[in-house]
Amino acid sequence: MVSLAASDTATVELSITGLRSTKGLVHLCMTANPALLNKCDKDPAARKLSLPATKAGKIELTGLAPATYAIALLHDENGNSKMDTTLGMPREGFAFSRNPKIRFGPPKFADASFRAEAGVTTQQSITFKYML
Repeated sequence: MVSLAASDTATVELSITGLRSTKGLVHLCMTANPALLNKCDKDPAARKLSLPATKAGKIELTGLAPATYAIALLHDENGNSKMDTTLGMPREGFAFSRNPKIRFGPPKFADASFRAEAGVTTQQSITFKYML
């Protein structure tokens, strides 16, 4: 295993807004794999994090390999670790890095992706969306 020095790693700081309540958890998944943004939990190399919604305002991810990443977030209000839907519409909040427009289905990796560079702190402001 290769260890990266701090100057060789990237940091991503997230500012999260738009949560409609402080109930439940916020699940974060950050991937560099374009094919797995919408199935990020299936990516063994993804950075995953779950935290109480009350603590989800600011998140810092450190020690990252420089790469192009995209982030998907879920506001799991009832804590069942899945996106609840009604007639195919999400009942819980979701968000993506770069706040892409949501039309029919999740965004493409290119619309949510950003570059994290070595020795640099990349900032992302992400706003939750609710359909119902």
